[in-house]
This record gives sequence, structure tokens and C-alpha cells, in this order.
Amino acid sequence: MKNKINFKKKFNLFSDYWTPKVIAEMNNYQFKLVKVKGEFISHKHDHTDEAFIVIDGSLKIEFSNKTINLNSGEMFVVPKGVKHKPYSKEECKILLVEPRETINTGNVQGKYTAPNNQWI
Repeated sequence: MKNKINFKKKFNLFSDYWTPKVIAEMNNYQFKLVKVKGEFISHKHDHTDEAFIVIDGSLKIEFSNKTINLNSGEMFVVPKGVKHKPYSKEECKILLVEPRETINTGNVQGKYTAPNNQWI
């Protein structure tokens, strides 16, 4: 057994935006903390769903036909293959749950593509 994980303490270990940090693994899934602010890129994940759990702040996820608004304590699962664009006007702290080796920008490579498996 490992030690318990405190989200607040883990979030205090980094300040960069849009770069998920792994805090735990379960089977082939990783739990990743990420701070977001501003607009991300529109992208999709062809082989996996992606769970967004808002720990602190507000997040919007834009789809082709609607926008989902998430606040602290809320979550949404983006189905695989669905193009989406997350954004937040103010800093928002999120827990992502996705398979190991999932690229944060999905099918798009660019300046927002973060290295995988960055543990904190």
C-alpha cells in the first residue's frame, strides 16, 4: 500500500498550465492533475474516453454543437472520437482519468503537447 494522496499538496508542486502530472495508477489507468487557464486546442482521442473532474474552479468544454460548463465537484466524460476544446478564463484545477500513454492533445501535435508520465 502507498501513502494517501492530498490533491492540494500535489497542486502546490507545480504552476505550469496544460501539462498533466501523474499522481497514481490503477491497472492501465493514470490519475493526472492539471492546471488550466485560457484556451486549449480542439482535439480528439480516437481510442479512449477522457474523464474531466473539476477540483477547483470552472471549466468549459466546447463541442461542435454545444458547450459543457463544469464547476468544482462536477465531472464529465468525453467519449472517444469526439472532438472537444477545453478552456477556462481563470485558473482551474482538474483531475483527469485516462489510460497510460494517452497524449494530452490527442490527434493533434503542437506546442500544447505535454510529455507523458510526468510524476509528482
